[in-house]
Amino acid sequence: MIITAAEAARAERVLILNVTRIGDTLLATPAIRAIAAHFPNATITCLGHPQRAEVLRYLPYLGKVGAITKKSAWARGWKDAITKPEYDYAFVWGQDSALVRYALRKARRVVAECQQDDAINQKLALAFDAPPQNSIHAVAWFLALPAAVGIVAKGFGIDVAITKEELSSAAKTMSDIFGASNHSPIVGFQVASFATKSWRDWPIQRFLDLALRIVQHYPDARFVCFGASGDQPRIAELERSLGGRVISFAGKTTLRETAALMSHLHLFVGIDTGPTHLYSALKKPMVVLYHPSIPSALYKPLGHPALAAIDHALAGPTCRNKISMDEIDAELVWRAVHGALEGEPATFPGMPSPGIDAGVAPWPGDALPYI
Repeated sequence: MIITAAEAARAERVLILNVTRIGDTLLATPAIRAIAAHFPNATITCLGHPQRAEVLRYLPYLGKVGAITKKSAWARGWKDAITKPEYDYAFVWGQDSALVRYALRKARRVVAECQQDDAINQKLALAFDAPPQNSIHAVAWFLALPAAVGIVAKGFGIDVAITKEELSSAAKTMSDIFGASNHSPIVGFQVASFATKSWRDWPIQRFLDLALRIVQHYPDARFVCFGASGDQPRIAELERSLGGRVISFAGKTTLRETAALMSHLHLFVGIDTGPTHLYSALKKPMVVLYHPSIPSALYKPLGHPALAAIDHALAGPTCRNKISMDEIDAELVWRAVHGALEGEPATFPGMPSPGIDAGVAPWPGDALPYI
């Protein structure tokens, strides 16, 4: 099935469903952007997880952003099933049958991942056989769904849109905390991923040592920590050692407030997780540390002008272990950080990405068990 340009031009409404985590919500934006561009006359509605969909608000190619869950989906869309579907097309990522059934009630033609239920697949305009996850870069994985119906990517960079009001409010917050000077570097830290996946974290002592080296070279440097409220015990170690130089917003801000605050940083240093992807949309200098089982080849920001991607020495398609991140060379990280603060071009591009870079074969896929 190919949706031709003529067919796409006749569409008036298109629905997109992507109910997932923060990082995957953002990593899907290149695919969402490509879908929107393919339907030039349609209003595009995108529904996501109630706690994450807000990061998609105000994107210029989306007419409406809303929330849905697999539980709430069961009770929605029944009027359309009886009368007339609201949407001409729907695109659905994931294996939640409730969401796919909802899309089938809401749209005349539904493109979705192949489901385990053959009865659902038979109702789809296209039951897409998705590539194994972690076999190609995450952005390429999301793009594979629209590509299956002839929709071409319009770039690989992640999108976020921050309003003037949000930027102004964040500027006031930062000024109240650090003063009005723009000369002292403000460095953002993301020091943890998930409480259940602490093996993905660079040891907090490493972050502290890095902060002390930054202060040695930039005596007026300040640090802003992001993340969840559960990250605060790790952040507290930085606060005890660095005193008033550290402010933590972990668990205290919405995703949109976080993005606005991040826009006032000079540099961001963090492990690969949701807030890191959020910062990458700003295209500002960043240093990202990757666990070897989830390396830059699969998750690094694409088309980023100032990215330093630091991979573990054992990174690659055969890595399956909960290897300590302590083995990432602190001196290497400092060189990347110092170069970024000095305004030097980034020299750590990360690993070539399957599904994006020519000549890079897909990885085994679905064999990275710890994500």
